[in-house]
Amino acid sequence: MRPTRRRTRLLLAASAAAALAVPLGVHVASGADSGTKAEPPKPEPAGSECRTSIEGSRVVAYCHNPYPSTDLVRLHTECARWWDVDADGTAVEVAPGRTVRLEDRCWKEIATAWVSHRPAPL
Repeated sequence: MRPTRRRTRLLLAASAAAALAVPLGVHVASGADSGTKAEPPKPEPAGSECRTSIEGSRVVAYCHNPYPSTDLVRLHTECARWWDVDADGTAVEVAPGRTVRLEDRCWKEIATAWVSHRPAPL
């Protein structure tokens, strides 16, 4: 009977050691104990800086691109009167280091105006 007990103890000890070793191996293999954290790459700064001014029924926006990538800007105008047509301007390329002027108008007052950005296709 002694060999059976010894064999049983050895099998139990071996299975317990294997059960503990597998998660430890996965933990080490995933790099959790390496001390270095993988950070996602930071995107390059992009986009134009735009200043918008509204005077009565006219809106003017100046957009300057200080970054090395080309930006596409678009002026959106929402008129205050329900019968006045809101407008979305065409996209204009702003090359690196350049400034563009965007303008639009309503028949009467302007409720809001804003500029949207997107990167130019490569």
